[in-house]
Amino acid sequence: MTRIMSLDYGKKRTGIAISDPLRIIASPVETVDTNELIGFIKKYIQIHEVDTFVVGYPLALDGNPTDATALVDKFLGKLQNVFPAKTIVKWDERFTSSTAQQTMHAMQLKKGQREQKGVTDRIAATIMLQEYLNNLPDKDS
Repeated sequence: MTRIMSLDYGKKRTGIAISDPLRIIASPVETVDTNELIGFIKKYIQIHEVDTFVVGYPLALDGNPTDATALVDKFLGKLQNVFPAKTIVKWDERFTSSTAQQTMHAMQLKKGQREQKGVTDRIAATIMLQEYLNNLPDKDS
C-alpha cells in the first residue's frame, strides 16, 4: 500500500508526518521551511510512494475560518496543481497544537525541547495523521 503524508502547514514552517504502508501508525518526519516544502515533498515521494496528503485546516472553535485559513487555502491550490494525481484531504486541526504540547509534556521532554516550535509542528502533524488513520474505514471489511 501507499503511504499518507500529513502536513501541519504554517506561514514559516510546516510539520510533516507519514503513515506506515499499512496505514496504521503515523510517525513524525521533519519540520521544513514552508518556502522549501514543495521541493521537500517532491524528493520525499520519489523514495516513498504517497497517494494522499492530509493537510491541517485551521478553523476557529465555532467552526468559522481563521486568519490562517486563507493561507492554507492558497497552499491547497498549489499542492493540487503540483500533484494533481494525489488525493488531498482537509483535516480539522483544532486542538492539535495544544494536544502536541500536552504530549511533549507527557513524554517528559525538557523545557528547551518543548519550546522548539518545529517539534510542536511535527507532533501536531503526527497527531492529525493518526486521527485520520483511526477514522479510515476498516481495511478488513
